Amino acid sequence: MKITAVEAIPYAIPYTHPLKFASGEVTTADHILVRIHTDAGITGIADAPPRPYTYGETQTSIKVIIEDVFGPDIVGLDPFDREKVHAVLHRTINNQVAKGAVDIALWDLMGKALQTPVHKLLGGYTDSMRVSHMLGFKPAEELLEEAQRFGEQYGITTFKLKVGRRPLSLDIEACHVLRKGLGDDVEIYLDANRGWTANEAMEVLRRTADLGLTMLEEPCDAKEAMSRRRLVDHSPIPIVADESVPTAGDASRELLSGGANAICIKTARSGFTEATEILGLCTGLGVDVTMGNQIDTQVGSLATVTFGAAHRATSARAGELSNFLDMLDDLLAEPIQIVDGRISVRDLPGVGAEIDADKLEHYRTDKQQVLVTSGA
Repeated sequence: MKITAVEAIPYAIPYTHPLKFASGEVTTADHILVRIHTDAGITGIADAPPRPYTYGETQTSIKVIIEDVFGPDIVGLDPFDREKVHAVLHRTINNQVAKGAVDIALWDLMGKALQTPVHKLLGGYTDSMRVSHMLGFKPAEELLEEAQRFGEQYGITTFKLKVGRRPLSLDIEACHVLRKGLGDDVEIYLDANRGWTANEAMEVLRRTADLGLTMLEEPCDAKEAMSRRRLVDHSPIPIVADESVPTAGDASRELLSGGANAICIKTARSGFTEATEILGLCTGLGVDVTMGNQIDTQVGSLATVTFGAAHRATSARAGELSNFLDMLDDLLAEPIQIVDGRISVRDLPGVGAEIDADKLEHYRTDKQQVLVTSGA
């Protein structure tokens, strides 16, 4: 089996409301759907979510790097020769989201060729994941109302509170209101998206010490090496590295330098292959991991469930899997369902993300198919 063509299709689906957090705001999912075709008639797919304010990648840059740089050199390769494909990808630095999408599409191809679900190829530990819902920048009472609604409607009992605002009192108030309103049995953890300094993060932890918060993700910029190490040393809860650890090498740096003592894995930027390397590093060092969300569509969320459910360590905590509920629509032919606070893997060959052709045609923004083939 040989790769015959690569597609990078831009599309746009609006969100129901602006999603706000310390590092930016988004109103539309301007993503790229990656499709890798083969001479066996099998196609692998994946979703690439640009986050220019976090990783520097845009919808245009992802499309161009895949079509002009990666695509021409992977056409003609056997999709099972993943190391050859990754040798092509690794020649170019950065561009992690584009690389991750190519990798997931390859795994999808392999699963379909083997007539096996990818979650079984990766490890097959369980068949579902608990869901964590992300709460964005809103007044405290509105956050509580949203959390209660998602608990009642979907059975979700874990919530990630986006923080990093100034004054700090806004976020501290939200923590107290959520804990009082949700009770002690609901898990709450924080994500500042580098919105604070390390010293500000220490003050927030001091003023929320009695609330039973479980984690603090990316409290400050990783460049605050000395202060961040001091924060990790004195924090009563794990300090999770996220934006600062898109690769296994980055994760090694943060863990060995003392800049973090837990790692967030996102398949949207690591694919399945590098995510496996990061996971192996963390389990070998005895470091906790979480499965994060890059404001993923249902296609991307299904990839997260596929990887997260495959391993014991990644399925131990609730994964951030519900952001697709903030979208007006999606490309999946069969929508994801959250039942009793969980999302199940799909017992289908590959990742199980079948695309609705009519929806893709409606939301794609190029309106013209561009294939990178061996004749390109």
